Amino acid sequence: MSRVAARWRRSMVKYGLDPALATGRERLDLRSIAQRRERMGELMAVAAPRLDQLYQLVCPTGCSVLLTDAEGIVLDQRVSDADSATFEKWGLWSGHDWSEASEGTNGIGTCLVEGRQVAIHRDEHFFSRNTGMTCMDAPIWGPDGRVIAALDVSNARLDHNERWNALLTAQVAQTARMIEAAYFRASFPQARIIISEGETPEQALLIAVDRNDLLIGANRAARRTYGLEPEGAIRPRPASDLLGREDEATGFEQAERSTVLGALARANGNVSAAARALGVGRATLYRRMSRLGIGENPGKLSQL
Repeated sequence: MSRVAARWRRSMVKYGLDPALATGRERLDLRSIAQRRERMGELMAVAAPRLDQLYQLVCPTGCSVLLTDAEGIVLDQRVSDADSATFEKWGLWSGHDWSEASEGTNGIGTCLVEGRQVAIHRDEHFFSRNTGMTCMDAPIWGPDGRVIAALDVSNARLDHNERWNALLTAQVAQTARMIEAAYFRASFPQARIIISEGETPEQALLIAVDRNDLLIGANRAARRTYGLEPEGAIRPRPASDLLGREDEATGFEQAERSTVLGALARANGNVSAAARALGVGRATLYRRMSRLGIGENPGKLSQL
């Protein structure tokens, strides 16, 4: 069975939808929209500048940019004034429900159900009223390892070929990962964030470590790579248990070494100033330097 056929079957069997009997589009009232936006306020705040950047790239091509919650409700949007009436008519507008249960196979709903990046082109949509659109979507994963939102770019351009849509799809995925990383940092404001690049940008590993060197958070990629809890809160554990020894340095440990050396360089070798910048005590920083193989006096470090 093809992927499109499997998705259509899910729309019919799981959700009981009939492609020939599309009901009216579902849209929440203003109060319900406001409540959802309030619950997602922190994510929306960190996502806003990234949505703006994405919109500046895709606006000239007649695309809209949407951010939804995990249930497929549109919470934020970017669309040109000239195209606003058209996109609102299509339901690509704040408060509309684009879950698979409501619209069958579509970019937003299918992305959320499958938990991965999708592109739904025109007649791949379940309902005929949506077949004029091409929708490119990527899930946004929260610090708890669960999908919390979807990022969507949609258009109805007939002159967009597969290569152009592939470029847009890649840009959507990159922006979604940027939002994830920004939200991860915002979720652990007092922690030190260690980043290790995976084989692709989508696989970047992020962990949060507190001032006692305890691991307190990890993004989805890190959870999967290091066998941590797949969802929910991370059980605090010594970061050294994850980072390993210098003679078997992991990507995390290499990233931590770079972070420490960078802080020392910015502080002109002043260990106390570097420790303050990293949010740790001087003694803690010396212990980390020792564990990471950073000499007692690299570059004539000051101990003041």
